[in-house]
Amino acid sequence: MHVVGHDREVSSAPVPAVDGAARVLVIGDANPDLVLSGDVVPRFGQSEQLLDEASLVIGGSASITAHGLARLGRPVSLLAAVGGDHFGAFMVDRLGEAGVDVRRIAVRQDRPTGLTVVLSRGDDRSMLTLTGALDSLTESDLDGALGDLQAEGLRHVHVGSLFLLPSLAAVLAPFLGRAREHGLTTSLDTNDDPTGRWEGVDELLPHLDVLLPNRAEAVALGREADPRRAAAALAAHGPLTVVKDGAAGAFADSRDGAVTQVAGRGVRAVDTTGAGDTFDAAFLDAWLDQVPLADALTRAVTAGARSVGHVGGTAGQPTRDQLTHDQRDAATQQSGDRHEQ
Repeated sequence: MHVVGHDREVSSAPVPAVDGAARVLVIGDANPDLVLSGDVVPRFGQSEQLLDEASLVIGGSASITAHGLARLGRPVSLLAAVGGDHFGAFMVDRLGEAGVDVRRIAVRQDRPTGLTVVLSRGDDRSMLTLTGALDSLTESDLDGALGDLQAEGLRHVHVGSLFLLPSLAAVLAPFLGRAREHGLTTSLDTNDDPTGRWEGVDELLPHLDVLLPNRAEAVALGREADPRRAAAALAAHGPLTVVKDGAAGAFADSRDGAVTQVAGRGVRAVDTTGAGDTFDAAFLDAWLDQVPLADALTRAVTAGARSVGHVGGTAGQPTRDQLTHDQRDAATQQSGDRHEQ
């Protein structure tokens, strides 16, 4: 079984933080992903199936996003909870090695670390998750991190995997409100809702600067069958709504009704695990630097395209230099395509 953290062609050494870059606090899930590929559609009846590959990697939307920000040289702290076990130590060690500030990862000795088994078929996947210690963060944990990190240049708070953290449902809206009162910006990527109810987001929208759903999540959250109408409905409540649209690219709806869209990149998908979280990291990094919206979307789409070419959510995450190189390659390819037409 492979243990994967970075692309094997890329140094695993932490990327130095960019001078003067504002710190991000990421709140959410920290659990390994066990990514299985090959004959992964289960057949019950005591049937044994053979796999092509099994990889133990950094998992959890929040953790993958934090790792992606660190790869881009963005100072980033992760607030999450793990168990006092091997998987918990794996997460803390690997994230710390990548440059993520792990001081706010709580270790719960009475609970196991969460774990997700990813059944990957390249361009699609299914996930089986044990939440374990994931849902043990408290309001005190949130306020403590907020207070401590403001002295370290904290500027933005991002929340990932909302629906795996039901214990925060009652306290998250006022916490985000307090963060904004302190001059911080905020963002949310809910990820999928295992219950299918998609509740608790409406009260968060007025406290968000950026909402980062994928196409299916936008439809569910916006209660509209058409993703464009769904995104517009969500943006009307306040946040810039940035929709990850797979191979089609991405689009963003602003509260004033303006829509910005960028095309996708044609790549062969090896594993889509964590591609949306890598997109989030690249978008937020650019947005915090006040990059024009279309350029920020392009950077995010480029980062997501690089991610799907590798197994796991962090193996293909780019540095700033790699992201700039990929964008130049894409622009050259597009220019060549236009000349051939």
